[in-house]
Amino acid sequence: MRNETFVLDRASTSRPAARGQTVSPLDRALLKMIQGAVGSDPIRIQLWDGSTGYASRAGAPAVTVTIGDRATLLRLLWNPDFWFGESFTRNRLSVAGDIGTVLESIYRNYPERGALPGWLGRIRAALTASNSVVRARHNIHHHYDIGNDFYHLWLDNALVYTCAYFPSPSLSLEQAQDAKMDYVCRKLWLQPGDKVIEAGSGWGALAIHMAMRYGVSVRAFNISRAQIEFARSRAAELGLQHRVEFVEDDYRNVTGQCDAFVSVGMLEHVGLPHYHEFGEVIDRVLNPTSGRGLLHFIGRNRALPLNAWIRKRIFPGAYVPTLGEVADQVLEPWNLSILDVENLRLHYAKTIRHWRMRFDSAAERVTKMCDEEFTRAWRFYLAGSEAAFATGWMQLFQVTFARSRTNQIPSTRGALYQ
Repeated sequence: MRNETFVLDRASTSRPAARGQTVSPLDRALLKMIQGAVGSDPIRIQLWDGSTGYASRAGAPAVTVTIGDRATLLRLLWNPDFWFGESFTRNRLSVAGDIGTVLESIYRNYPERGALPGWLGRIRAALTASNSVVRARHNIHHHYDIGNDFYHLWLDNALVYTCAYFPSPSLSLEQAQDAKMDYVCRKLWLQPGDKVIEAGSGWGALAIHMAMRYGVSVRAFNISRAQIEFARSRAAELGLQHRVEFVEDDYRNVTGQCDAFVSVGMLEHVGLPHYHEFGEVIDRVLNPTSGRGLLHFIGRNRALPLNAWIRKRIFPGAYVPTLGEVADQVLEPWNLSILDVENLRLHYAKTIRHWRMRFDSAAERVTKMCDEEFTRAWRFYLAGSEAAFATGWMQLFQVTFARSRTNQIPSTRGALYQ
C-alpha cells in the first residue's frame, strides 16, 4: 500500500511547546503506556521536552509523534479513541512522518473492544445514530454541503465519493471509479428500459452512468442540495434529463416502482434504529415479482458504535453496520433473498490512498478555503480511514438481493468479470 512516501503533517512537524511544564516521573511512566500501543513498530512517541519511551534497539523510527502538553497526555490515556484525533486536529499532538503509518500500527496492535450486549448495543446505537428526517438533513449538510469546490480538489472528475474497483492495480482513480459503476450495473443485471431507484445519489455519477451506458430510467433521491444541483446540471449537459430525475427528498419519501433498487454509500447515514424503515421503502418500491437490488456500504465484523471523533468532526449520526444487522433488519423482514456478498475493503484502502495523495497536494488550497484545523481534521480522517480498511477494522460490502421468486438471474458470476 505504501509505494509513495509523503508527510501528511507537513505544516507542523516541529512539536508544539508546553510552556513552563517540566516532565515528571509520572509523565514518563504514562508515556510508556502509550508507547506500548504501537508494540514493536518503529514509531517514537515523545513528550514535549523530547523524553521518550522508544527503545533504541527498535532501530531508527519511521515516524515521531510528539505529545504537546500534560493535558493532552492525560486525555490520550483517558479516551484515546476520541482524543488522538482531536489532539491532532487542535495541533496539541504533532507527527513527523506519515500519520497513516501511526494509525495502521495502532489498529494492528490495539485490541478491538468486544461487542456490546444486545440490549445495550441497541440503546447506544439509538442514542448515537437516531436520524429523524430533520436530523438526517442536518447531518448530511454538515458533511456533503461543505462545497463542491472542496471535493473537486481531491476526488475524481465525476466526484464519486465511494469505494472504487480496481480489476487491474494499474488503473487510475478515474478508471477505477468508472469500473466500480459498471460493476454495480452488471451486478444489477440492468437491461434497456428498466426503471431504477437510487437512494443517496451523491453528485449523480452512478445514475448518469446507468442511464448513459445501460439505457435505463433512473429516479435518484438525495437530501444534499449542493449535490442535487450539481447532478441536475451534469445530466442536462449530457442531454439525459429525460432519463434521469434527481429528487431532493429523504429516502423515506421515495415513491414509484422500480425493477432495480440501488444504494451506494448511503446506508451508513440511515442509522440502525431506521433500518426497518429503509427495508420497508425497498419493499414498497421494488417490482413484486422480478425486482432486484444492491446495497454498497461500509461495514464491520462486530456491532460497535462508530468512533466518537468521526461522529463529531466528520460524520454526525453515522453508524457502520454488520452484515447480520443489514440482513436481519433491512432484507429478511421483507423476504428479500440475498444472492451475493462481496467484500471490497482492500479496494477501498487503495481508493482512499489516491484521495489522500490528492488531498495532500491540495492542502494549502483547502486551508485557504477553510482553515488549518479543518485541513488537519480531514487529513486525520482520510489517514485513519485508509488504515481501518487496510487492517480489517472496517469492511466494504456489496450485497446483491432479489425478490424470493425472481428467477431471471444469471446462473454464474461469469458476466461480472467480462
